[in-house]
Amino acid sequence: MSAVASACGLAPPALHRSTRAANHISSRRAASGAGGRATAGGAQGPLRAVQVDTSAAAEAVTSKDPLMLRTIRGEDVERPPIWMMRQAGRYMKIYQDLCKKHPTFRERSETVELAVEISLQPWRAFQPDGVILFSDILTPLTGMNIPFDIVKGTGPIIMNPIRSMEDIRAITRLDPDKSVPFVGKSLGLLRKEVGNNATVIGFVGAPFTLATYIVEGGTSSHYKVIKKMAFDSPQVYHALLNSITDSVIEYVKYQADSGAQVVQIFDSWASEFCPADFDKFCLPYLTRIVTEVKVTHPDLPLIMYSSGSGGLLERLATTKADVIALDGTVDMADARARLGAEQAVQGNLDPLALFANKDFITAKLHDTIIKAGNKKHIINLGHGVMQGTPEENVAHFFKTVQDYRY
Repeated sequence: MSAVASACGLAPPALHRSTRAANHISSRRAASGAGGRATAGGAQGPLRAVQVDTSAAAEAVTSKDPLMLRTIRGEDVERPPIWMMRQAGRYMKIYQDLCKKHPTFRERSETVELAVEISLQPWRAFQPDGVILFSDILTPLTGMNIPFDIVKGTGPIIMNPIRSMEDIRAITRLDPDKSVPFVGKSLGLLRKEVGNNATVIGFVGAPFTLATYIVEGGTSSHYKVIKKMAFDSPQVYHALLNSITDSVIEYVKYQADSGAQVVQIFDSWASEFCPADFDKFCLPYLTRIVTEVKVTHPDLPLIMYSSGSGGLLERLATTKADVIALDGTVDMADARARLGAEQAVQGNLDPLALFANKDFITAKLHDTIIKAGNKKHIINLGHGVMQGTPEENVAHFFKTVQDYRY
């Protein structure tokens, strides 16, 4: 499952960095000077910039931070920020043309120059408030000793599905610097290119959603193998989920240290469980990710997304994720009533609305914004933008929100 996932200097004063990050940036400056515009082909390594300082000391400069970060913090803003899931990719002609020269998904997502270029294509076209890395939730699997490929027309293929304790013991803990350095380099370049004009967004797959592919061997319609494992072999299931969670936590931190200012967690298939089973088989791992990431990156905003999660909103909120992303199964007014005004939310226009006429799109957007209120709301779709969506309608989607004022 693919997630879709500009020119200023380094991070603003309101940003603080880990010691490792600060040393890395200092060495970069010494080598190449403090200024300059990064290019995909000329980077020497990833820019390590992390965490937004939300302390009182940073209050005076928060207005310099991107709109999305200010919105998540609950500051007064002029309009809601906007971006789209699967923003970079298949619906854009410029991307389709690039695919003719670079036909495999993994080449496009694992080659720094291509991943950066694809990530920036919608930024140049529509100026979204969030720029998400072009990548895939399965990207870290090779670093966990789980070989996979993404085949056009078929989707993900796991070479050796994991179904026993012996299989689980062969999984290795992710070392992102060694196994996915292209992710770090791409995020660093995006951060330099976008500057403070937008928020750079990283993303990860949640443990259960990753496990569905790992156990089923690819995409699935009913998730029979993984759910049978959970029900009949809970020790095996929980051992697998704990192993995956270890690596996901490392991956979130790595993306933040490399330049991501926000990270979205995709538990796309969690709603395949009934609420009681979700509590047992998904929720503890989501909570653990948020809790452990916040120990080292307390100011990194985390967005929690699950498709079909209208019945799980209150449960998702217990993870303490900064933002709960809504899909189309819940009305925005109902979500606000259930979650409360202090919970930041994201969403939730139906992706198919972008195939309708522009007046319809405008009306739907205005309705969503009004129901969400003027605080802590990020406009997005309820699911990824669909292939074949008219680009002029995507442009209208962005412009309508960019022109809106509370």
